Amino acid sequence: MMKRRSFMLGAATLPLMMSGAIAQGRDDLVLAFIPQENPEKLIGDIAIISEWLSDEIGIPVRGFVTSDHAAAVEALRNGDADISFMGALPYVLANEHVGAQIILQEVYRGEPSYTSRIFVRRDRGIKELADLKGKTIAFADPISESGYLYPLDEFAAAGLLERGADPSTFFDRLLFAGGYQQAIQAVASGLVDAAGASQYSELLLSPEQQQEVIWISETPSLPSHGVIARDGLDADLRERFVNAMLKLNDPDHQELLQHVYSPDGYIIADPGAYEPVRDLARAYGLLG
Repeated sequence: MMKRRSFMLGAATLPLMMSGAIAQGRDDLVLAFIPQENPEKLIGDIAIISEWLSDEIGIPVRGFVTSDHAAAVEALRNGDADISFMGALPYVLANEHVGAQIILQEVYRGEPSYTSRIFVRRDRGIKELADLKGKTIAFADPISESGYLYPLDEFAAAGLLERGADPSTFFDRLLFAGGYQQAIQAVASGLVDAAGASQYSELLLSPEQQQEVIWISETPSLPSHGVIARDGLDADLRERFVNAMLKLNDPDHQELLQHVYSPDGYIIADPGAYEPVRDLARAYGLLG
């Protein structure tokens, strides 16, 4: 059986996870990052951004890569993380179940929104969603909006699946790769016939691989990934963190954005933008 693990880094190396009881008495700030990219790359990124944030905020900042999206929500619930970088679906689940609040949104190409796509290899002869009947598909994570929920709903919108129905009635095999990069790499490598992932996932491929992969369906716009604070986080500390993160929009600090998933910048979050995601989660039985 494969064991889940989380990698802790920052101003100092921490144990793999801390209990919630210990977390409540900390004098530091702990960040959780979902593994939408290769976790080994994220480890180096987290070390750099944590050190910079420590200097800006004035207390030690540490971060870890969660095993998956669900673990990021659980870290906020337990107090093992104070702040989590996560997608829209994990956020609405964290908000619903543990009272977590969205404080910042990523901006890409001038907008705090993006889409998801169904990617295939050019040489597979797959032109439309119906061609994937009986084929294999990779998604990023079962509680990812752009890496599962929204691209899966494309098949419902096309009349190929009913919302909430077992996807195995359409696909021969469905797997969760663990992140955007892993899912789209599975297509580029020919391990699966298709993948559902963020529109920007292609950028995680080599130039040669990008020539081999195309997309055949695109979802409606959905709100960008956010930065989420656990319920009860000290208001002053939360404000200092937000102010520090907004400094990344300044030209002098923009090079640091590559160490937080490479957005163009951050804005103060609009919680109302996430209501369509909440509605779709209810339609699929993920929320009551």
